[in-house]
Formats: sequence, C-alpha cells, structure tokens
Amino acid sequence: MNFWDYFWLMISFLLYVSYLVVLFLIVKDIFSDSTRTGWSKAVWVLVLIFLPVFGGLAYLIAFGQSMSLRQAARSDVARDDVDNYASRPAGTNPAEQISQAKTLMDEGVLTAEEFAALKQRVLRQ
Repeated sequence: MNFWDYFWLMISFLLYVSYLVVLFLIVKDIFSDSTRTGWSKAVWVLVLIFLPVFGGLAYLIAFGQSMSLRQAARSDVARDDVDNYASRPAGTNPAEQISQAKTLMDEGVLTAEEFAALKQRVLRQ
C-alpha cells in the first residue's frame, strides 16, 4: 500500500466513526425524548436500521433544532445540580446546618429573620 491508500483509509475510518457518533446521538435523543410515544420511537429506530443514512438525515432535518434544545436543557440541569452540590459545605447535613444557625441566633450573631432565611435555603437544597 502506498501513501494515498493509507490516506484514504484514514479518511474513510474518520467518516465512519463520525457517522457512528451521529447515529448514536440520534438514538440517544430518540429514547430520551419523553414527549414521543413508544410507537414513534420504534418507527424511528426501524428507519435507522433499514435506511441508516437516509433515516439519519431525515431525523436531523426534522428534529435537529429540538434535539439541540433538549441537549442544552439537560446540560443546564446537570450544571445546576453540580453547582448546588458544590455550594453545600462538605460533611454537613441540613440538620447540622440548622442547629449551627440556631446556636448563632441564640448567641445574638443572627437575627430571627436571618435564621429563617438560612433555614429556608438549607431546606431547599
């Protein structure tokens, strides 16, 4: 094999892997969309099995925009979950935080309104 054979082999491999990634993203989107019925999910999977290139292009044309919106929404929820988890003090549970705040209120460091606000924030987490 000469250089060009290897070159086209690598290009073919890259295109094939790219196609598989897009296909798996489409299948993931089909099954993660809760607004779709089971029958429509089954039909789309059958179309992707029997007409993979045409089915993939049809799905991207028909649902590409909503596919990206659903992915952005999932990303936002995951980011919020990480932010909420990271903002909590390590090793403390809500009961410990409330008892510490009660101690601070008894010592006069916190007012009753500040204690109530802190308690609400801890209980929402």
